[in-house]
Amino acid sequence: MTDQDYLDGNAAAGLLSEVFAVDITSAVGRCASCGDEAVVAVARVYPNDHGLVVRCSVCGDVLLVAVEERERVCIDLRGLSWLEVRPGATA
Repeated sequence: MTDQDYLDGNAAAGLLSEVFAVDITSAVGRCASCGDEAVVAVARVYPNDHGLVVRCSVCGDVLLVAVEERERVCIDLRGLSWLEVRPGATA
């Protein structure tokens, strides 16, 4: 993939709405690598046949990986120091 093969964080809304009961694209997170704090919507999303990879728009490190397997979604959030979800931000 090249740097031009990504979508913005809003592309993660569909898959992540299956897991989170809020609009996750408006959630604010901190990149564990560079410390940038931003809404998920500004992240870079790289979709593929199995799910998606969400990368920091500043440093490019992986924030989260979501994989669809049969009837479940597995999410790895280790690239985020924290994720702040605001009450009432429904999907």
